[in-house]
Amino acid sequence: MKRAIVAVVFAAAMSMAMGAFAQSYPTKPVRIVIPISAGSGLDIVGRWVGQKLSETWSQPVVVDNRPGAGGVIGTAMVAKSPTDGYTLLFVGNGHAVNPALYNKLPYDTLKDFVEIAGVASLAQVLVLSSSAGVKSVSELIASAKARPGQITFASPGAGSGVHFTGEIFKLAAGIDVVHVAYKGGPEAMNDVMMGRVTYWIPSVGTALPFIQGGKLRPLGVSTGKRSAWLPDVPTIAEAGVAGFEHSLWFGIWAPARTPAAIVDKIANDTSHARVAADVRERFATLAAEPMSMTRTEFARFVRNEIEAVARVAKVAGIKPQ
Repeated sequence: MKRAIVAVVFAAAMSMAMGAFAQSYPTKPVRIVIPISAGSGLDIVGRWVGQKLSETWSQPVVVDNRPGAGGVIGTAMVAKSPTDGYTLLFVGNGHAVNPALYNKLPYDTLKDFVEIAGVASLAQVLVLSSSAGVKSVSELIASAKARPGQITFASPGAGSGVHFTGEIFKLAAGIDVVHVAYKGGPEAMNDVMMGRVTYWIPSVGTALPFIQGGKLRPLGVSTGKRSAWLPDVPTIAEAGVAGFEHSLWFGIWAPARTPAAIVDKIANDTSHARVAADVRERFATLAAEPMSMTRTEFARFVRNEIEAVARVAKVAGIKPQ
């Protein structure tokens, strides 16, 4: 009986201690690892949120870009970091994609991380060069079916969210097109505008300046409803690919076994940061929307995404390396 009482008292004391620790967190700079190069939508949003958290915490939040191997290098580094809340991972769809692409990841996507918060989602838009003769999704599909294996689509890298949107579109449209992977978005954008690659499906925010500048022609947006930034552009589903719906998303993780009280504090502060007026204004420049999910909802969402990607990879014949 005495042992039971001692155990209860000890647990209560530990809980109070961790709660007090979380309340004082952070007491030093926090590092957010972004596992791709600087300048992408993921990087930009991560920096905005990091800046807001820095203001909230009165501590520096340092963004550390660690690109390589489709995000695996930076992600693995976080998995092996101390579980004290001072090294976080900011990543997107690629986190759910990599388990389908690699047989032997240097981490377990589900077991080595704890989900903290979903941050933003971005609609995508299928675009091609304004000089291309194709003017609708149905025309693109017809062209691809007439010339199997000759139409190409770009992405900023194998395993990126944009890559898998392209694979999902390919399957939904029933076409045989070839994926061309680039080192980053700017290179992919340039080759699509030059007509070296037929099309790609970047975020609306990424493509919008080039659409407005007359260099790209939008054929359809990826979401279930039209984009407020491109109200005259139909959804891909409206344009003939029934049921098509997909978007990019970004979120924050910590290494597994990071104290729950600290994870909860970061999640709470992130939820306030993503809906702050100045952050929402910045999001709007990328046509991004804050994700409104609890920690539990975000964890479930991520698991569903991993399962969905695995199904797409299997049907598409993408074999893990």
